[in-house]
Amino acid sequence: MSHILQERTVRSIPELLQFRAEETPNGAAFRFPDGGGWRTVTWRELHDRARKVAGGLRALGVENEDRVALLCSTRYEWVVADLAILAAGGATTTVYPSNTAEECAFIITDSGSRVVIVENEDQYNKIAEVRDQLHDDTKLVLIEGSIEGVPTLDDLAEQGAGSVDEIDAIVDSIGPDNLATLIYTSGTTGRPKGVELTQDNWLYAAEGSSRLDILRSDDLHFLWLPLSHSMGKVLEILMIDAGVETAIDGRVDKIVENLAEIRPTLMAAAPRIFEKVHNVAVSSVKAEGGAKAAIFNWAVRVGATASKRKAEGTMGRALALEHKIADRLVFAKLRDRFGGRVRYFISGSAPLSQDLIEFFDAAGLTVLEGYGLTESAASTFVNPPDKPKFGTVGPPLPGTEVKIAEDGEILLRSRGIMRGYHGLPDETAQTLQDGWLYTGDIGELDDESYLRITDRKKELIKTSGGKYVAPTKIEGLIKSASPYISNALVHGDRRKYCVAVVTLDPDAVGHWAEEQGVENDPAVIAEHPEMIKLVEAAVDKANSELASYESIKKVSILPAEFSVETGELTPSMKIKRRVVEQQNMDVLDSMYADA
Repeated sequence: MSHILQERTVRSIPELLQFRAEETPNGAAFRFPDGGGWRTVTWRELHDRARKVAGGLRALGVENEDRVALLCSTRYEWVVADLAILAAGGATTTVYPSNTAEECAFIITDSGSRVVIVENEDQYNKIAEVRDQLHDDTKLVLIEGSIEGVPTLDDLAEQGAGSVDEIDAIVDSIGPDNLATLIYTSGTTGRPKGVELTQDNWLYAAEGSSRLDILRSDDLHFLWLPLSHSMGKVLEILMIDAGVETAIDGRVDKIVENLAEIRPTLMAAAPRIFEKVHNVAVSSVKAEGGAKAAIFNWAVRVGATASKRKAEGTMGRALALEHKIADRLVFAKLRDRFGGRVRYFISGSAPLSQDLIEFFDAAGLTVLEGYGLTESAASTFVNPPDKPKFGTVGPPLPGTEVKIAEDGEILLRSRGIMRGYHGLPDETAQTLQDGWLYTGDIGELDDESYLRITDRKKELIKTSGGKYVAPTKIEGLIKSASPYISNALVHGDRRKYCVAVVTLDPDAVGHWAEEQGVENDPAVIAEHPEMIKLVEAAVDKANSELASYESIKKVSILPAEFSVETGELTPSMKIKRRVVEQQNMDVLDSMYADA
């Protein structure tokens, strides 16, 4: 098996799938939960299924570049539906399953989607709530279950079984400039905008990544990330290009169980997953205390030193021996939690602290950080597996031009840059200028063009004293200073000084509560004097690395974790700053009462 994008001229995603089905028809494409086990489908089976569903979509009235909304969690049927939409000549409007009914209605109507594919009865009922807000002729299709009068994906496949030749002709007519996807930004700073991404945008992103051999044909890839998100989408195309087998299951509560059973060689994840694994490991050892805690702490110190020396090429024999012992006593057990075969992880969507990256690297679990926006088809920078630089997001993919504006903003130009924001010419003109994408992120390039992200331009805090503060950096320092802290938000815009609110990791503080004999209730633990001291100590540790004007003067522990469901986090696990600040303004104001 090989990377098709390195060997052939490919004009569209459906054509890429067609080539893959021709090259390795009997190769395993996906395995997915089915009853009590896992079912595997080949590339030929996937290709045939997508063409039949595509025929059903055409019979339903889908024409070239018509939008079809896909409201579904990450599962095999999401991939089938997406590839069928594209093979029918349409474009997929991705909708997060966690979106509210009102948010779904906005995306469906704004995108002009006339067909909505919903995962199950719950998602169908969500759309039924806002049915009067949709176009009268909007059609619904069901993936799982049965509702009278609503066709299923199986029904579409049956109806389209006789029109695969017509679908092949449509695929031949799809060009690189045709619209492939509409992804709506998660709205951390306001109303979501529909990002128009073409066939070639996605092919470019996959082509650049394939040159780094990110996914290999002999890998077993585990996919749980939201396919509604741009990072999940580019992984979908990389899988087809490399012909890699992927185990797919979007149930977050099953990740740990699946890792042990599947034993993947590669997985992409949001930083929160790595933070959580680290926090639970550290807090459980702290709770046990004694010799186990001493050995663990020693191993972490040795590992951190070994990781740095390895990167510098200065690992001596004595340190190598110490690290070997630490690996046998501590780190091998951590690898077993991930199945024991992981070559490396890929992390994106938000920065991961360098301390955590070094911790995982010492454990033989290298984390390759990458960077990209929905507007740049997700994959723009990534650390190469053979030469990662921790603390950076790697060099740009081949063909990507980068420059740093006078104010530090990162500007990008490549084939991966979006066509524009759907129906928003003014916003498009502001973001795309002279072919350059203005990312809104602040960063710097080193002498090898590795990029370091320092903050979001719109999130920079300006204190009343006129000093600019980068909150993301400080939040990372606070989180890495304590295994009990899950999220941190720094506040101080137009204020005299900076303060922070934090949330506690329920799993990590559970070990602490048991050891202390305290009720395992986050709200109770948040008010416990000893936990307050631990959090304040973490802030003090972070402050030791900060200038006085950016240091945190006060911190408060919030009684509940942030979540997607309660609205503080986007589906890609980024904090919605405005939401958190508005919901907790009384707490923030109280920390300035004596200012």
